[in-house]
Amino acid sequence: MTAPVLQDMQTTDANEKRPTHEVVYQRLREKVLFGELAPGQPVTIQGLVETLDVGMTPVREAIRRMISEGALVFQGNRRVSVPSLSTHDIDQMVFIRKSIECELARRAAETVSDDAVAQLVAIDAALDQALETGDVHGYLVHNYRFHAELYKHANAPVLTDIAERIWLRFGPSMRVVCGQLEAGHYPDRHKDILEALRRQDGELAALAMERDVKQGMEQIRQGLLDQVDSIDIG
Repeated sequence: MTAPVLQDMQTTDANEKRPTHEVVYQRLREKVLFGELAPGQPVTIQGLVETLDVGMTPVREAIRRMISEGALVFQGNRRVSVPSLSTHDIDQMVFIRKSIECELARRAAETVSDDAVAQLVAIDAALDQALETGDVHGYLVHNYRFHAELYKHANAPVLTDIAERIWLRFGPSMRVVCGQLEAGHYPDRHKDILEALRRQDGELAALAMERDVKQGMEQIRQGLLDQVDSIDIG
């Protein structure tokens, strides 16, 4: 799998060094990951060609890759959409995230350097700013950055690959849920994770990550239940 989407994605010079199909894939991946494409929203080749201002061939390739990763689903008759999550999906994702991301946090805590911790602190500060202002997109971006940067220090590429794929699946739903919350109430247990990293305590880092995962996924679950209730009442 490719490197985290946020690495130089907004840098023109960096994009110019990449093949067009890779740039298009990363841009589409970012739209899904940060909820710019909503759950259930149809995605068309022509629509992406116009939105991304690129040709059809790289768009088709990007869509194929996203389908293979479960970030988009093929509906038949050339229709593709962003998958909607069920509570059963959430149950599975909680299990996978606790298994994979807690282990990544444990491994990272045992090897992370002071400079790496300082970088994570800076990312968390940017996240706090987004929380204070109710900047949903900023929160999602910096929340992802925090996790991606942390997992990079775990030196476990197979586990990181699995984590990245799961994030693609719940990203759109996280955007919807956060959009319904008041500023300052988005899920975040990063301070506990940072404290564990400073102590280089792998078990404490794993426990903090478990709580972070549980808080975030329960927010999504409740958001899904609230949507169902509103439909039934309506």
